Amino acid sequence: MADETEGASAGSGGEVVGLSQAAALFLSTLPPEVHQESQREVYRFARWYGADRPIGELRGHDVALYAESLGTATADVARRAEVLRSFLAFAKKEGLTTTNLATHLRLRKSPAGTEGGAATAATPSQLTAEGHASLRAELEALKAQRPGISEELRQAMADKDFRENVPLDAARERQAHVEGRIRQLETILKHAEVVGGEAAPGAKTHLGSAVILRDLASGSAVRYMLVSPSEVSPAEGKISIASPVGKALLNRTVGEEVEISVPAGRLHFRIEEIWG
Repeated sequence: MADETEGASAGSGGEVVGLSQAAALFLSTLPPEVHQESQREVYRFARWYGADRPIGELRGHDVALYAESLGTATADVARRAEVLRSFLAFAKKEGLTTTNLATHLRLRKSPAGTEGGAATAATPSQLTAEGHASLRAELEALKAQRPGISEELRQAMADKDFRENVPLDAARERQAHVEGRIRQLETILKHAEVVGGEAAPGAKTHLGSAVILRDLASGSAVRYMLVSPSEVSPAEGKISIASPVGKALLNRTVGEEVEISVPAGRLHFRIEEIWG
């Protein structure tokens, strides 16, 4: 493939630089105010790809697959993607990769009239048992934040000068975010159908299945779990069944070869194992 040789170089001294090492180098250049948030996202990507794998082995199609797993380009996803673009641009500048792999990090646009899929939240959805429990736990944690936010608002409103009341604006923004997410989670859980379980021999992949794929070009293996859009987690290898990659992997059996179209080109995999 066209990008098969991308990122084949090592560090300037010829040593092999692991992805987590490259991440640490990048983070050391950042100012304190953006370090923590950037650290969380860069290491999430490192865990997804393999923290100890040489960054020189990173390819354009790896970055494209990660972009697919991020889901629709909501404001939060776009912010996370921008951190990774900065990291990948840094890697090129430092000679850790031969090209700027950030160009392969392209996000899916939100459908007109929606934000992060909120408009379709009322439609019935399927969740794995793990995903259902995770969303339930998130909902309870968000509800537990309500008293603290109310106290923040009370204290901020005690300042009568509302013209430049930054704490009040921040508290209101946080409250709106939390309440919006609570409503979204309540709707998802209300209409969700929990699926998954043991897979019979010869069974096909479905929502909740975990699969190991063999890249027929490079011979490398990757593990994914097929989940609903609300359960996507790149750090855990969870990809949406609504994404192009997820759709291509549905209703497949062990031994099948799959061709997947991504912005970087066409990828060819063979399904090695299926669980769930």
